[in-house]
Amino acid sequence: MASASLQFFAFILALFGVFGDITATLLPNWKVNADVGSNIITAITQMQGLWMDCTWYSTGMFSCTLKYSVLSLPIYIQAARTTMVLSCILSAFGICITTVGMKCTKLGGDTDSKSHACFAGGVCFLLAGIFGLVPTSWYTREIISNFLDQTVPESSKHEPGGAIYTGFISAGFLLTAGVIFCTSCFKKQRGAWIYPPNQHHFSSTEQESNTGYNLKDYV
Repeated sequence: MASASLQFFAFILALFGVFGDITATLLPNWKVNADVGSNIITAITQMQGLWMDCTWYSTGMFSCTLKYSVLSLPIYIQAARTTMVLSCILSAFGICITTVGMKCTKLGGDTDSKSHACFAGGVCFLLAGIFGLVPTSWYTREIISNFLDQTVPESSKHEPGGAIYTGFISAGFLLTAGVIFCTSCFKKQRGAWIYPPNQHHFSSTEQESNTGYNLKDYV
């Protein structure tokens, strides 16, 4: 019962991770203009994402421009696009697989099949968390290095936006869910290896009585 409750808790974490992963991928505020120097007094807020660049004016107007050209983008943005999409796909697969493999559901057949499905879903969550953590870390490193570069003008400096923080939190949820699912199945399999099923051993007298001839048959 405790293992089923733990799996359900991990499934809830995975759901939050999937939704956060998709949200972080689509949000346009991976980096925002930094309020330093002459940028402190400004009437606009510029944001840049993986798929579009947006500008928010103090009047309340909001305009965005899509990034159509892929080859013109920096390599870290191209890598972030690819890995975040892979993270969303793997996490969605993990949700489908663990739905079948969890103990609290009646899907997936026997116990061994559910255990294997649960382990496969946990691996999907782990890979999704890694694919979500790599681009957010790389993107953050580029923002910080650009911010600390003295040759970059203050108008071109940026800070990490809300999408990056969402990506970090979602990756943490997915990694935690993957670890819980994998370890819950691993403990069960390890217990089966350490304590194998009892085998019925026949005594020597029982074997002789089963395989030998009874003397009464010859009387």
